[in-house]
Amino acid sequence: MTRSLSYPRQEKERHRHRWSLVLAERERLLRLATSRLGRVSDAEDCVQEAMLRAVTFDTLDESRVAALLTTITLRLCVDQQRGVQRDHRLAVRVQILRRPEPDPVSEVEHRTCERAAGAWLLTQLTGLGTRERDVLLARARGLSTAETANALQITYKSAESAFTRARSRLRAVYHQEMAR
Repeated sequence: MTRSLSYPRQEKERHRHRWSLVLAERERLLRLATSRLGRVSDAEDCVQEAMLRAVTFDTLDESRVAALLTTITLRLCVDQQRGVQRDHRLAVRVQILRRPEPDPVSEVEHRTCERAAGAWLLTQLTGLGTRERDVLLARARGLSTAETANALQITYKSAESAFTRARSRLRAVYHQEMAR
């Protein structure tokens, strides 16, 4: 009977001793967690969890309490940051899903304007060189740069350069016209 009474007392003393070791590190851990997380409330949550895990760790090496607490705290901070990022990604997805449907009238107007701009740009192809015009038209039909080069029997680099020049010239003409 004496044995059962002394065991809980020894256990209480052991826990009290562990808590004193762990609590001695609290302020340092709080500064560490706050520097990682930015918010004091999140840092306190991580530090509290780390202290609890350390005290209840069965094979706690009391000479390495500071290192264990640092490791646990940093891992909890990383978990916290990952959770925040995951929640942010989810919130973005939810916002995308909740976007109102586009107004059908404005969508039709937008498409009509795009078609008119495209038709006008086609009339401006006469200002381009033959190769630039041929490459641009091939790309407009849906051919890749490699397919365009093969079809026109030119090198890939030539097709790429001609396409880039054609786009640049048409863009300049378009901006000049829109500035009027």
